Amino acid sequence: MTSNERVIDVTDLRRVYGDSRRGSFEAVRGVSFSVGRGELFALLGTNGAGKTSTVELLEGLAAPAGGRVRVLGHDPYTERDRVRPRIGVMLQEGGFPAELNVAETVRMWAGCTSGARPVAEALDMVGLTGRGTVRVKQLSGGEKRRLDLALALLGRPEVLFLDEPTTGLDAEGRRETWELVRALRADGTTVLLTTHYLEEAEALADRLAILHEGRIAAEGRVDEVVAAQPSHITFELPDGYHLGDLPPLGPLGVTGHELTGRLVRLRTDELQRAATGVLLWARDAGVELRRLDVRGASLEEAFLRIARDAKDETGQRDEQRAKEMAA
Repeated sequence: MTSNERVIDVTDLRRVYGDSRRGSFEAVRGVSFSVGRGELFALLGTNGAGKTSTVELLEGLAAPAGGRVRVLGHDPYTERDRVRPRIGVMLQEGGFPAELNVAETVRMWAGCTSGARPVAEALDMVGLTGRGTVRVKQLSGGEKRRLDLALALLGRPEVLFLDEPTTGLDAEGRRETWELVRALRADGTTVLLTTHYLEEAEALADRLAILHEGRIAAEGRVDEVVAAQPSHITFELPDGYHLGDLPPLGPLGVTGHELTGRLVRLRTDELQRAATGVLLWARDAGVELRRLDVRGASLEEAFLRIARDAKDETGQRDEQRAKEMAA
């Protein structure tokens, strides 16, 4: 963590929808993590993994079914009056009065916010200067997300919750938002981010957790999570060659391989060594490796592998449970 101070502290957090009579669903199943002051922590996961359900508990929008959550040392649900003035919240979807213009919307929100920034400053921060007189209903989807962010930043929050902040933004708008978030973090703001854009998490996060079916499947610094996954070398076998014609793969640091038609995909934790061995073999054999792709581990690959492994684990548990019930 960036600081020894735990600004967000979550222990065995649980959230349940429904009730015992009509049936219930446990969306968050014993999640634990902490976030230090000035740190940007990303929560990742597929749809239905429990990201938004978790964040809503941290924001104090609902009481947990079990476990403990503290934000700035307080329970965000039972001590909402002590937490709410010090946090900023950007929900997945904001609801604005359609007939108000942008400046009126910010001014209305500022009237409910302690120590609010001036309207012009808030609009300038998110690139909406010059759009103040435009009605909300006339804004594009990306501009509405910028307005959401402006309202989240009005109170100069110590902790900022960003739920899918760049959805609907074009590439330029996304990059501008990243720079703003980096500047806020540099000023000491603690940020908890959920996003479907893995590139965004990789670019911004100090640490992250990957959720699957309400549980944390992986957690750590971005480089740690990525480093735990293998790199890959992909190429098409030259005409007349077979997999067995390649040099011994084990001594090259190759830990596994897949063959799809003529396409070979090698897994390795020693990318330079493996790639050098394969390329030297191709040179000595006088062949060209078509469709050659040498790729280090990425957060996207780590995410997909972790999600797949967690899904396989769940399937095995369900199969075992079914066998036990049938016995």
